[in-house]
Amino acid sequence: MMTEPMLYETHMHTPLCRHARGEPEDYAEAAEQRGFAGITVTCHNPMPNGFSAGVRMAMDEFPLYLDMVSRARETFQGRVDVRLGIEADYFPGYESFLEQQIAATDFSYVIGSVHPQTGEYRDTYLGDDYDAYYRTYYNHLADAAETGLFDCISHPDIIKNVIPSAWNVERLMPDILRTLDRIAATGTSMELNTSGLLKNIREMNPGPEILEQMHERSIPVVIGADAHDPTRVGDQFDLAMDNLEAAGYTHFGFFLDRVRQEVSIEEARASLVMA
Repeated sequence: MMTEPMLYETHMHTPLCRHARGEPEDYAEAAEQRGFAGITVTCHNPMPNGFSAGVRMAMDEFPLYLDMVSRARETFQGRVDVRLGIEADYFPGYESFLEQQIAATDFSYVIGSVHPQTGEYRDTYLGDDYDAYYRTYYNHLADAAETGLFDCISHPDIIKNVIPSAWNVERLMPDILRTLDRIAATGTSMELNTSGLLKNIREMNPGPEILEQMHERSIPVVIGADAHDPTRVGDQFDLAMDNLEAAGYTHFGFFLDRVRQEVSIEEARASLVMA
């Protein structure tokens, strides 16, 4: 039996990131059709010095981003609650920039991401020792959480898709567990990202082994589709909830005004229109 909309889809992008399609209104319309109470738009943050310029908005486009989200908020007022968020790249050396950027805008939700597939990250950290590359990535996930800048750490094993043939979660688990211990100590949430089903290793990020260890450490979870197309709003949330339950979770959350909102999986299922 359907209940009133209660969930927010809180990971989605705009054409400003140069690899997504659809305006925020399109995402809001899809959310309304699927039984979401609201959305938080979280496009990739602008970065200085041309950092990964091909996959994010430019610094001078940030006001346009604010206008896009504001326009959608006004259009869908009373139907879908449209919130302003950001997906901010953590990269060592840019902490002060991120701190100032995040503090300067009233975001409802701030995702912290390490993107090991970018040219800057690969050029700086990827050598012949792939396990060392993985260890560096996991150290950076923990470093990101320890900054206190972010509400949630996104897609926490996306690195497995950079060199899929070298990924071995069992071999890397001691390093992953050290990272999870550090993140758990901060209280920062971690994301279960459904877009992993579309990548080289077709499982959500993180996979079940890591998700179980997150549960053992009582790390709170946010589900996000990482939608780069309006058709993916809420995509595979039903399977994500299955994965959470299999790992031992009974609840997950989302953020409004930087404050975590907790919902039961049972109630969440009843509120959504599953595709």
